[in-house]
Amino acid sequence: MPTTPLRLLPWTTPEGNPCYLSTDDSRSLLSRLADDVEAAQLDSGEQVLAGARAVLGDRKAGERVVRFALTRATESLEDVLRVAVSRGGRVRHSVE
Repeated sequence: MPTTPLRLLPWTTPEGNPCYLSTDDSRSLLSRLADDVEAAQLDSGEQVLAGARAVLGDRKAGERVVRFALTRATESLEDVLRVAVSRGGRVRHSVE
């Protein structure tokens, strides 16, 4: 009997540990919620990237603004990497 791999969810536990979903239904309520959160994280990442580029392009931007932009960019990169790992695992499984 084939087993469905665990899906890495786009959020963590309060302690920062990864969360996984085990389901055969990619359209389940929790799967759809995860899809929506991933989409929101990717959209946010695009906005953060645009903001970071604007800050980097402003020679008068102070340290606080640059640090804020870098902090948000780091958070967004972490989210986007989690989405990439999750989707990569699902693509790899669907090809097998």
